[in-house]
Amino acid sequence: MGKNSVFAIEALAQMLKPGGRLLGLDVGSKTIGLALSDMTRAVATPLTTIKRTKFTKDAAELSEVIESHDISALVIGLPLNMDGSEGPRAQSIRAFARNLGSHVSLPVAFWDERLSTAAAERTLLEADASRKRRGEVIDKMAAAIILQGALDRLRSLG
Repeated sequence: MGKNSVFAIEALAQMLKPGGRLLGLDVGSKTIGLALSDMTRAVATPLTTIKRTKFTKDAAELSEVIESHDISALVIGLPLNMDGSEGPRAQSIRAFARNLGSHVSLPVAFWDERLSTAAAERTLLEADASRKRRGEVIDKMAAAIILQGALDRLRSLG
C-alpha cells in the first residue's frame, strides 16, 4: 500500500474517475462515522460507525468498507477551531490520515467539520430520535453532513 496524498477539494475534483464514490469520515476518539456518496456524487448517505480499538484493526475495517464500495477518495472531517485555526484535535486527525496511508492508498481531502455534529444532533432531535438512537447514529450522520458539504462544493466546481 502507498501513502495517501492530501489534496484540496478543488484538486480532488480533477482526479476522480466518473462514477467513483467518496467515503466521508468523522473521526472521533471512540468511533469513526462513515458516509457514502452515490455514484453521481450528489448525495451523501450515512453508512456505518466503526468502534475504535487499535489503529491497525480500525484501518483494516476501513479497508474492507473501501473495497466493498469501490471508493475513489476519502473526505475526512477536520475539526477546526471556530476562528479557523487548527488545534490538537485537528493535528490528531492529520496524524490519523497519515497513518492510514500505510494501509489505504487513496487521495484524501480534508473538509471543515465545524458544527457537523451539532447539525446532526439538531436533525435527530427534530426527528424526535431517542437519546439511545441519537447515540447510535450521530457519528455516521455527522460523516454524511461532512461528505455532503464536500459533494456540494465539488458540484459547484462544475
